[in-house]
Amino acid sequence: MDSLGEPCLKIYPLECVDLLRRARVAFQVGRTLKEGFRLAQLEAVVQMLEEHECDFVDALGRDLHKPKFETVVSELILVKNEALYANNNLKKWMQPQYVERNLSTTLDECLMVSEPLGVVFIMGNWCSPVQTCLVPLVGAIAAGNCAILSPSECTAHTAELLHRLIPFYLDNECFHVILAAANDLPEVVELKFDHVFFTGNRKEGSKIALAAACTLTPVTLILGGKNPCYVDQHCDIATAAQRIAWARFHNAGQSLAAPDYILCHADIQARLVQALKCCLNQFYGSDPRESRSYGRMVNLEIFNRTRSMLWRSGKVAVGGQVIEAEKYIAPTILTEVVESDPIMQQDVFGPVVPVLTVNNMDEAIVFINKQEKPLCVYAFSKNNEVISRLMSETSSGSFCSNDSVLQSLMVALPFGGVGASGMGSYHGRYSFDTFSHRKSCLLRGTRFECVTYLRYPICSFRSFVDFLLIAFFRGCISGCGKQIVTQPE
Repeated sequence: MDSLGEPCLKIYPLECVDLLRRARVAFQVGRTLKEGFRLAQLEAVVQMLEEHECDFVDALGRDLHKPKFETVVSELILVKNEALYANNNLKKWMQPQYVERNLSTTLDECLMVSEPLGVVFIMGNWCSPVQTCLVPLVGAIAAGNCAILSPSECTAHTAELLHRLIPFYLDNECFHVILAAANDLPEVVELKFDHVFFTGNRKEGSKIALAAACTLTPVTLILGGKNPCYVDQHCDIATAAQRIAWARFHNAGQSLAAPDYILCHADIQARLVQALKCCLNQFYGSDPRESRSYGRMVNLEIFNRTRSMLWRSGKVAVGGQVIEAEKYIAPTILTEVVESDPIMQQDVFGPVVPVLTVNNMDEAIVFINKQEKPLCVYAFSKNNEVISRLMSETSSGSFCSNDSVLQSLMVALPFGGVGASGMGSYHGRYSFDTFSHRKSCLLRGTRFECVTYLRYPICSFRSFVDFLLIAFFRGCISGCGKQIVTQPE
């Protein structure tokens, strides 16, 4: 046990090396290649979540004070939907994709085959410790990979539960869980995997990317950022406040996809703050500390960091109460915040939202574009032109109008960052593609050499041959840029 009375998470390098060796041997003998094996593992993931729902609720309650409804909806159901979706579509995903042929390949087969990468390393995040481990795992299983998981050390009870359950439900040679501290992860990455998938903050993500670069290992990084939320003067303020408050304050604000700050017109700021205050009272009552629906900070480090930003930024309009012994920070709304305040310079993984004012939409777009590219941009307006401009004139990993967070949960939409908010994406088919290599294949026989022999060097009739060669290769190139089709001609 550590000083906070929580289980210590330790990894021994030799143990990790042995797990990697076992997984690589299993992959090399083709254990994961058959469709039936993949389907069985996906069904086992669903079975594990259904049979141990109460255990997951208990673990997340101990780690984050997460209420049962929130755990079931935002963690367990989300993973089950991913696994069922992959199960229902796996046969189609595994089929070769044929491409359109040109003059030089008329008699050939041109196709792309999705092949598994090998042994992948998946690192979860404490904000959503179950889904950030298991949703990528679903994609890795569907694509035919072996995988090693590393749940976040911050959510120790959830990590230990995954460490205990996964060996009982998934193949013991192909899938493993390690309990590692964040400082040990770069060293683990250097052991050489075939793909690394990381969810977390930019500082840790940079270390992971640097370690992976040493072995030329491809990475997917889902990183937090300053997600802006623009509230137009022409919108339903009550509805906007309700949806923003839900997204920002569920899980005590510990979310990668939640709105990080609000930009609104000065003439609606007071109404918006009042509407947010009313929503908080409806959600959590007059004292959120007593609410069973309100979470706590995951540890004292995150608590102290969030409290420091809160105290050194703007003016508290709503909330602001903190209790260190409980790792409790009340849902807090800040006004009179300026761009140089600490809360605008760092990612906020806590229940604090600053409200800044702008004179018009153009000013909001300029403000957003001055910052690093965020994981999400949100816009609330009844005006479709406003929505269209925010979507097209800003760059982000995802965009959502008149709601928050939902675009990051949909199985049919890819979710990932751009620029400083990460690289790569996942969910549904996009998870399958992330953990697959799309191999280009041209299947040609040895007949009709009389057609293709002109490419070879011939001493006589050089000018005539050159002419024919140019015509031949122009025919080869003319098929470029064609769309992919699902069946050969």
